[in-house]
Amino acid sequence: MNWLPLTSIEQLESIAILSSQKPQLIFKHSTRCSISMVVKSRLEKSAPPEHIDFYYLDLLNYREISNQIASKFSVHHESPQVLLIVNGDCIYDESQMGITMDEIVESAG
Repeated sequence: MNWLPLTSIEQLESIAILSSQKPQLIFKHSTRCSISMVVKSRLEKSAPPEHIDFYYLDLLNYREISNQIASKFSVHHESPQVLLIVNGDCIYDESQMGITMDEIVESAG
């Protein structure tokens, strides 16, 4: 898994723009949460599709970015959480143990 670090609010606009070319996934991860660690490990053990960019957000260090994600993409904050962005909109939002690579790939088309 080649995570792209999400470390600035400005990246959210870039993600929205890039999502018109290919799906962009944001994984919101809490480094203190055992469920989040299990989900991250599961994703990393799966073969990531090349047609999706995978962004990693460390919630503990970048909580303000998480708040902006919730606002920009009209989702309720959860942790762990994945959001799949296509054409500037969140088309898939899942949290906790419901996060699977199979569902991400299926949702991305």
